[in-house]
Amino acid sequence: MPGADRPNVLWIAMEDTTPRLGCYGDDLARTPEIDGLAADGRRYPNAFSTAPVCAPSRSAVMTGCHQNAVGTHHMRTTHTSDDAPELPTPYEAVPPHYVTAVPELFRRAGYYCTLDSKADYQFGTPVTMWDHHGSGADWRDDAREGDQPFFAIVTNGVTHESGQWDPTEPGTDDQFGGAVADPDTDPDAVEVPPYLPDTETTRLAIARQYDNVARSDAWVGDVLDRLEADGLAEDTIVVLWSDHGEGLPRSKRWPYDGGIHVPLIVRWPGEVDGGEVDDRLVSMMDLGPTMLAACGLDVPQYVGGRQFLGPGADEREYVFASRDRYDESYDMVRAVRDHRFKYIRHYRPGTPYRQWIPFRNRHPVMREILERAREGRLEGSERWFDADRPAEELYDLREDPWEVDNLADDPEYADTLDRMRGALDDWRERVGDAGDTAEAEMVRDRYGGTDQPETAAPRFVINSPNHDERTARTSGLDLEGPATLSLYCATQGASMAYAVADDLVESDGTEPQWVLYTGPVDLPAGETTVRAKAVRYGFAESDEQVGTFSVSE
Repeated sequence: MPGADRPNVLWIAMEDTTPRLGCYGDDLARTPEIDGLAADGRRYPNAFSTAPVCAPSRSAVMTGCHQNAVGTHHMRTTHTSDDAPELPTPYEAVPPHYVTAVPELFRRAGYYCTLDSKADYQFGTPVTMWDHHGSGADWRDDAREGDQPFFAIVTNGVTHESGQWDPTEPGTDDQFGGAVADPDTDPDAVEVPPYLPDTETTRLAIARQYDNVARSDAWVGDVLDRLEADGLAEDTIVVLWSDHGEGLPRSKRWPYDGGIHVPLIVRWPGEVDGGEVDDRLVSMMDLGPTMLAACGLDVPQYVGGRQFLGPGADEREYVFASRDRYDESYDMVRAVRDHRFKYIRHYRPGTPYRQWIPFRNRHPVMREILERAREGRLEGSERWFDADRPAEELYDLREDPWEVDNLADDPEYADTLDRMRGALDDWRERVGDAGDTAEAEMVRDRYGGTDQPETAAPRFVINSPNHDERTARTSGLDLEGPATLSLYCATQGASMAYAVADDLVESDGTEPQWVLYTGPVDLPAGETTVRAKAVRYGFAESDEQVGTFSVSE
């Protein structure tokens, strides 16, 4: 039941958004709804994603583990390219068998779990993760029972990178409905990072981002209004966050702050006072364990995230981020940040920052940078684009928030460099950085070959006066009551779901309401048909098992 010990949880997930918000002190921002949420809750100014792109970052959020600890670090595993057919894609990433997604942990505790609607966390969309996944899924679903507590995620792609493109240019389609040709934000008023050309193109892209954040703010208001209208605001922890930083060049896809610094706001009536600011470092993989603990649920010990809210809140000394294969191009970059310094390690120094990523090259600012590079017109800090990379970068973020003055060779910062090196080495050893293994080798190892393995079909195990649990059965048993049905799957780490129905196919042709299997199911008197399936994250879903059981009084 919802209440102080079992609140609802609502995550409002934006995309490609740094804190260009009024409540973070940005005077150009038009974000009254988000500002109001912050006024009623707590703002975290030092929150960072684990990756500067969506799929690896979301996998960390959904598992509570850094993507490099669970093999979900490449972007994206289902990607294919006609120009690079040799890539070991497509495949679904296979986390360790014991890893269970945060929504499934909530389902096991009796929560109704929904996602509207972007998944993109590298290991498919297991049927066991959500009660309802799709457009419009939320706490208002008819299948949610009475005041059953809920865990809901709503997503919005308006602020996606493509929203900075010029929608009037032929061939530049906006995949996410965010782009505006003539933004309301004055391009002359925006601040241009020193590592980008200060041109009309760059200013328009940034102005469009401000407009899209404003449009997203209105969407946030609509979500909060629905929650309030349903009388659920006081019993719900609301968390607003972004999957990573914004879509400008050298921001998205790079572990500089422009690519990993994200907004994080938590409203929890009765537990968090309005208008609070918490300066602690937060990694986005901390979201899951923090919410589980806030709801009084166990946090698995394998989880790498830490609790940043509530009585068990922990203080981080560092947050970590990584860059690996992004679309067509391989890379290996690791970064560690404390409150003041950022250390970045390039595993292939001497190679250019410039890489071939066709989707990124559709960005108007990137296209302009390519043109200026071709003509030899890159100036100042813009020259990073055509420069060869050093082995290490070190930045004093207090003095150099744009991260353009590399201090790695400055003797004055030798002790800081050594400390940050050690922190990164310790973390890589602790998580067993999967990036040390070539992607093709990792896939073969986790697949046991090159073909995606299939989860074993579940089997039915009966407990009744005339049948015991010595043998797994399938169907057609005449049972004496009382009787229970257990499910068994031979695939290590698999989760199972079932549906009880008189007919094997729903009358409207849709999938049934799959129930996460958490323990023996009572079989009522009479005839009952049960459908069951199993899935191990990253494996193909099992064949469906169907059984019909007759139970006498």
